[in-house]
Amino acid sequence: MKNFTLPIRFGIATSGSLIAYFLILSLLDLHTNVFFSLFNSVITGFGIYEAIKYYKLQEGKSFNYSSGFITGLTTGGMATIVFTIFFALYSTELNPGFLEVLSSQWASTYESFEAIVFFVVAVMGFSTTVVLTLTFMQLFKSSNNLQANKR
Repeated sequence: MKNFTLPIRFGIATSGSLIAYFLILSLLDLHTNVFFSLFNSVITGFGIYEAIKYYKLQEGKSFNYSSGFITGLTTGGMATIVFTIFFALYSTELNPGFLEVLSSQWASTYESFEAIVFFVVAVMGFSTTVVLTLTFMQLFKSSNNLQANKR
């Protein structure tokens, strides 16, 4: 469990940032514009990057690719789960008309539009997590090429 405390902390902090960003957009009445959700990947990416960086500093020479990868996935996964739960509560309890505004063109096509939106939010978060973790681990992994030249 000790290995997961760092990425869980970073995941909760990242989800707090995502929620704060969404609420700021909501105050400005920009939260229905899907274009602004692209910045969520920047927030999530920053959280994952910092978690992996901090974990590498903490582990030192015993840092390896798989442990860094798990740190990134756990951080992004935790952020996605917490944000998706918040989004579900916001769109059903705090602002029930939000999904109607969001779904103005698709609501008549799909009966269970709420479930589709929550699923899409979760899938976008998890796919962003995997892609960014793979990308950042290229920066943090140790290169075998440098060690081959020292021989």
